[in-house]
Amino acid sequence: MSDSFKTRSTLDVGGKHYTYYRLPALEAQYKVSRLPFAMKILLENQLRHEGDPAVSKQDVEAVLNWDAKAPASKEIAFTPARTILQDFTGVPSVVDLAAMRDAMKRLGGDPKQVNPVTPAELVIDHSVQVDAFGSADAFALNAKIEFDRNKERYEFLRWGQDAFSNFRVVPPDTGIVHQVNLEYLGRVVFENNGTLYPDSLVGTDSHTTMINGLGILGWGVGGIEAEASMLGQPITMLVPQVVGVRLTGKLPEGTTATDLVLTITQQLRKLGVVGKFVEYFGPGLAHLPLATRATLANMSPEYGATCGISPIDEQTIAYLRLTGRDEAAIARVEAYAKAQGLWRTDGAPEAEYSDVLHVDMGTIEPSLAGYKRPQDRIPLSKMKETFDRDVQVFTKERASQNKGPATPTAAVKVAAHGGYELKDGAVVIAAITSCTNTSNPEVLIGAGLLARNALKKGLKRKPWVKTSLAPGSRTVTDYLRKAGLLQDLEELSYNVVGYGCTTCIGNSGPLPDEVAKAIDQGDITAAAVLSGNRNFEGRIHALVKMNYLASPPLVVAYALAGTVNINLAKDALGTGADGKPVYLKDIWPSQKEIHDVIATSLSTEMFRKSYDSVFDGDERWRSIEVPEGDAYRWNGDSTYIANPPFFDGMTKTVPALPKINKARCLALLGDSITTDHISPAGNIKKDSPAGKYLLERGVEQRYFNSYGSRRGNHEVMMRGTFANIRIRNKMVPGVEGGYTKYIPTGEQMPIYDAAMKYIAGGTPLFVIAGKEYGTGSSRDWAAKGTILLGVKAVLAESFERIHRSNLVGMGVLPLQFQDGKSAASYGLDGTEVLDIEGLKSGTKTVTVKATKADGSTVEIPAAVRIDTPVEWDYYANGGILQYVLRERAKAA
Repeated sequence: MSDSFKTRSTLDVGGKHYTYYRLPALEAQYKVSRLPFAMKILLENQLRHEGDPAVSKQDVEAVLNWDAKAPASKEIAFTPARTILQDFTGVPSVVDLAAMRDAMKRLGGDPKQVNPVTPAELVIDHSVQVDAFGSADAFALNAKIEFDRNKERYEFLRWGQDAFSNFRVVPPDTGIVHQVNLEYLGRVVFENNGTLYPDSLVGTDSHTTMINGLGILGWGVGGIEAEASMLGQPITMLVPQVVGVRLTGKLPEGTTATDLVLTITQQLRKLGVVGKFVEYFGPGLAHLPLATRATLANMSPEYGATCGISPIDEQTIAYLRLTGRDEAAIARVEAYAKAQGLWRTDGAPEAEYSDVLHVDMGTIEPSLAGYKRPQDRIPLSKMKETFDRDVQVFTKERASQNKGPATPTAAVKVAAHGGYELKDGAVVIAAITSCTNTSNPEVLIGAGLLARNALKKGLKRKPWVKTSLAPGSRTVTDYLRKAGLLQDLEELSYNVVGYGCTTCIGNSGPLPDEVAKAIDQGDITAAAVLSGNRNFEGRIHALVKMNYLASPPLVVAYALAGTVNINLAKDALGTGADGKPVYLKDIWPSQKEIHDVIATSLSTEMFRKSYDSVFDGDERWRSIEVPEGDAYRWNGDSTYIANPPFFDGMTKTVPALPKINKARCLALLGDSITTDHISPAGNIKKDSPAGKYLLERGVEQRYFNSYGSRRGNHEVMMRGTFANIRIRNKMVPGVEGGYTKYIPTGEQMPIYDAAMKYIAGGTPLFVIAGKEYGTGSSRDWAAKGTILLGVKAVLAESFERIHRSNLVGMGVLPLQFQDGKSAASYGLDGTEVLDIEGLKSGTKTVTVKATKADGSTVEIPAAVRIDTPVEWDYYANGGILQYVLRERAKAA
């Protein structure tokens, strides 16, 4: 290691001597105190790794000389301290690592070189579904069903845990990855062989940013980038701009951390922070408990930022102590942060920022977001009028198909539960779910108190509402039980259904038969209200068209109301036992009530009890028979785990850049196409290409499980690419779902079937799209599936950060229209023959020549969104994993 800047120093903590790279040593020459907290962490990372192949003295200087107002242009290599994974993205990552071991052997290298070099921890949280609800045995039933469905995947992960060093698995039914990370895995400051440095990470889930609330720099990446990081490959990035969010004031009565984050999400989306860091500062930060900071950080992907970090201060230390961290480790955190200028104090000079968003928390109001994007905030008082406006999209479509009225007046009589009418706007799912909120005691205690107050008034859950409580860790259940609130929630059918992501990722399970039939019969526009972070089309449930994000107390309130076609700010929730109307204000708990319950219900012992044996699992987990050996023995009959084709035919030599000529358009898409649209995580339809594939292999429909659970099998996943039930391909107007037109014959068919025909004919493919292509989850299969369908290039108006990186990482060329231009600007309809002219390594722009059916041509200048020199290396190699393999084989 080099130390050109003479910062290597010694820090004494508790009588022990540690090495560290002292940032204040550079103050006189570079004034590092002006740097935002996040930039100081990047600076330390560069100083510590100076002399590594990817980090030079000039890279250190690029951070030291950071210009807040300059656009991001200088590339650096960031080396995270660890990697975190969840099972939907983690299983395919381990599949890739196993396949890479096979490929390394074929290339003449040592397969054991394919192994994590820094800690990698996987938390199984994405597999549990809400099959059972509203009963005391709901959790036990769901846990059993989860294990029965996923035993093959869990056997594979047990193999991976034994075959790879530096790799640990947190078993199912423990908690949500980000909450486990926050409450247990997060170190804040690493100690490694006597050296102290900031904890940092990348994760295979976009909400990895939640850990930013603890002062830990980390963000979500695609599985392929995380795999490369695990193998020692630095994360290449441009030195970012940092947008500061200056918080002042306090949240008023009746508002929650959820209302605050939905407001900030809306405002930052308007400001534009894609590809930028966000950092919270200002006097208001002193009033925010760490759980609220984590809520703000959690939704960084929704507001588009790479991260949303808060600095280390007394709140950080208090949280580490509450959650039972080792006292010696806590002492190191405090001493290191203070020595490095990473400690926040009231009244300290403020850092320089690229831009500043001012947020007076005293102006925050109760809010929801929806019906299909998390940045579309709706004040509670405007909810009814917003619903009345938005629902017309569906009612007019219904009327055009002669399925019902063009106004939100459809109603179907249901005989169950004494009889009721299911109407447009009916809330059929009201779920307390998601890492965003289940880590925050204030909103969960608030939901419990609201439930208690509602019961006292005689209110009940409406019979058509599917309710669920999915805590982010077992600690939540413990403190709700100690407060006596778990019973109140259970009386409103908010029984614990599992410890995982559940409804927020589409694992909402089936609706009751009578509800599902009524929705289908009347083409009812049904709604879901959830305390989640994502509400994209088709994500929550196939039968639910309108999805709204809200705080846990509001989720309970909407379960009582049973409809979103209501103004809860002034309309009655229902009629109490005394025959009088009951309003939301009558049952909403005060902040004092909430804080008093927290003070008497949360304890350090609860956290220690939850995490003392966190890696052990239950009897089912411990009894799994684990396959032996460093190389995985692939089972050709498995529909869960399969050897992927990404390394087939790979040689040690880097091939020439591909030429993309005589290509066809596979899909012509609009704005805000999410990774859910591209690679859905939810249920597999029986008549879909993936469903047919499973049926042909003897898998009954009841055992289909979800796309997310089958990401270890490329045959299923490539058939599920662009198979979202709500995606709309403009090449087949008026058709919803994963269909396209096969241009040579004009036939309409599933996108997968058309892609296979094009591949058989040797025709490369394009996808053409609008703004914010690839927004949403850090879903590597959205890129993996794209390349396996033969798509060589994606031409869009703009890309979301993670998906653009994933495309490059899989060898797909991301191209961007010039500002203000779109497919419509050039009259593209998807029937054109497409050629890319001028593509060579390092080029910034190319020309896409589109030849129309009448022989006329149009030339489209497009920016090549391969943003860094290292990304060009990845693209030339056919992807990041191929690059890493060749480098490892070369060194053998």
